[in-house]
Amino acid sequence: GGRGGGRGGGRGGGRGDFAGGRGASDSGGRGGGGVDVSVNSDRGDGAGRGRDRPARKKPAGRGRGDGDNPRRQRVNLRLGTGKKGRQAQRSQKRGSLRRRNRTAEKEAKEEAAMERRTVSLPDNPITVSELAEVIDQTPVSVIKFLMTNLGVMASMTQMVDNPTCVAVAEGFGKIVGGDDEDWDDEDDEIDEDSALSVGFIVDEDDPEDLQPRPPVVTIMGHVDHGKTTLLDYIRKSNVAAGEAGGITQAIDAYQVKHNGQTISFIDTPGHAAFTDMRERGANITDIVVLVVAADDSVMQQTADSIACARQAGVPLIVAVNKCDLETADPNRVKSDLTQYDVLTEDLGGDILTADISAKAGTNIDELLDKIMLQAEVQDLKANPYPDAQGVVIEARVEQGLGTVATSLIQRGTLRVGDIFVAGSTSGKVKALIATDGKTRMEEAGPSTPVNIVGWNGVPSAGDLIVVAEDEKTARELAISRERIQRERAGDRYQVDLMQSITQNIFSGEAMKERREMCVVVKADVQGSAEALTRSLSELKLEDDEAIVTIKVLISEAGEVSKSDIAVASVTQDTTVLAFNVAANFAAQEDARMANVPIEYFSIIYDAIESVESRMQEVLSPTPEGEYVGAALVQEVFNIGGTGNIAGSRCTDGIIKKGSNVRIMRGDKILAESRVRTLRSFKSEVDSITEGDECGVGLIDFEDFEPGDVIESYVEAKK
Repeated sequence: GGRGGGRGGGRGGGRGDFAGGRGASDSGGRGGGGVDVSVNSDRGDGAGRGRDRPARKKPAGRGRGDGDNPRRQRVNLRLGTGKKGRQAQRSQKRGSLRRRNRTAEKEAKEEAAMERRTVSLPDNPITVSELAEVIDQTPVSVIKFLMTNLGVMASMTQMVDNPTCVAVAEGFGKIVGGDDEDWDDEDDEIDEDSALSVGFIVDEDDPEDLQPRPPVVTIMGHVDHGKTTLLDYIRKSNVAAGEAGGITQAIDAYQVKHNGQTISFIDTPGHAAFTDMRERGANITDIVVLVVAADDSVMQQTADSIACARQAGVPLIVAVNKCDLETADPNRVKSDLTQYDVLTEDLGGDILTADISAKAGTNIDELLDKIMLQAEVQDLKANPYPDAQGVVIEARVEQGLGTVATSLIQRGTLRVGDIFVAGSTSGKVKALIATDGKTRMEEAGPSTPVNIVGWNGVPSAGDLIVVAEDEKTARELAISRERIQRERAGDRYQVDLMQSITQNIFSGEAMKERREMCVVVKADVQGSAEALTRSLSELKLEDDEAIVTIKVLISEAGEVSKSDIAVASVTQDTTVLAFNVAANFAAQEDARMANVPIEYFSIIYDAIESVESRMQEVLSPTPEGEYVGAALVQEVFNIGGTGNIAGSRCTDGIIKKGSNVRIMRGDKILAESRVRTLRSFKSEVDSITEGDECGVGLIDFEDFEPGDVIESYVEAKK
């Protein structure tokens, strides 16, 4: 029994428990807790110090109640009588904060933060200021982001399309809300009319401001089918006579009058290397005139031109040329076109056609009438009042004028003194020259081809031209676009590199030696430089041992300069290809000193064939020196102290001791060395001739295999 208050005020055996709880006597005596092996032991009456005072109520939840509470308590086996034990007991009942699961709380905070970042954008275009309000940014910040991060020129009041709004919102760390079902894989593709694609925001024109404009007609077809001859007859000129090889190798634009109405023509090359030019011509035109030779019918580039026109969604007019020849068969041409879903009017279709002779001028007026009829059906109109927008058709560098870009104005009016930006270049219009190369113009309206002078660099063919507010804006936008292009090119290079590595691993090409042939491309116009570069980049030669590809270090328009030679001299065996351009005197001197070859070409496929022959030389080099003789390795012997000896038989010429030799395995040269030892039977000899068998030992080479060929040569005198 523990200490307990006696009934008469004395100390008695009170009830105790394992937890050291307190007990109170009927007379109010106080007893300390004790240890008792009996949980249900009754209160004892013991003699002790009595205290006549009312019994103190036991605190709720502490110890065991006096006899009035029959509820049985949980047994706690923890022993303790001090303050520390009681605090530990209370702490245990409260629980520990460190054990609390905070996952739900964290998820709730993340969800709340995501809700704060989520914005809802309308499907229809909104102004820049409205977009800034939606994403909680200032309009100036949005305009700056559009210019520096997306390369898009905009103002506060211009309407921004939905893909551009999404790009801006995500750029500021926002989450664009919407149902997942509303999104499709096709939504990832950027629309061609989006500001992200064209580089500026296209404003909608007021229908009252629209005025009729001349049609833009692109002449397309296979090489040597008479496209330029047809334009020469229409323009009363003779451009084809001045073209190298009699073929068009650059895109060009002209404007002519027919019955008092203006027609803008674009001439495209027919060679396979100029696919990009044909695509550009089809994308900026209203009508495509497909020229097919009546004596040659449908060829590869004819089918390519049909595909370009169909992809651009423009109507087609077929001009069957060379109908004056005896071998001409226009009906065969029209029949062959049906294989490509081109059904002419003669066969019950809706494609206009004309049987012509460009050289004799037969039915040319009929063709022009059908062009104007098609244009009237299309009801072509444009707004001439706003700032000009257009596209670069071709760019070149002319002495005395600098960069000159043949461009087509599509909307608005371009005037002398306007500040503009196109792609990653900018400038100020210093002069507008008509397509005849002589007439100076003060302004150019819609559907007008014009030569623009005043560029700060050389634009790429196909770049879109737009007039800017001031030179600072144009310059900053051009710099931003150039940076964006570099970043995208770097990303594409990384992706292509990983794809190439993966393909090589699974195709077995990883085991082959990779060799690169470096070239520098300079051309008269930017489009020709791009066409030649693309054709060269697609070249690849390989055999069982190696793969040879082309790496283009520079691809620009303009004459060969000292800087081009400096770049070419860094990489060994680099060739400079000058296409329809010359090299200045300083560049020629540097090339001679650095031993850099400069090759001049006027026809594109001559340049391609020359590079292919050099690639073959890199793949299987022609051995240097004058051939003397050869021996075929039949067996390999290991002679202690001497090394491997090639048991060989001389198959041609003579092999001398100490002579220069090269070891050939197939088409590959393994090594070049000198004959160290030459033995016939057991004696050392100075030379062997055709039919003799011998043992050949070489300096610093012992990896012979049966079937190897040892060629002997004499170094040519320089």
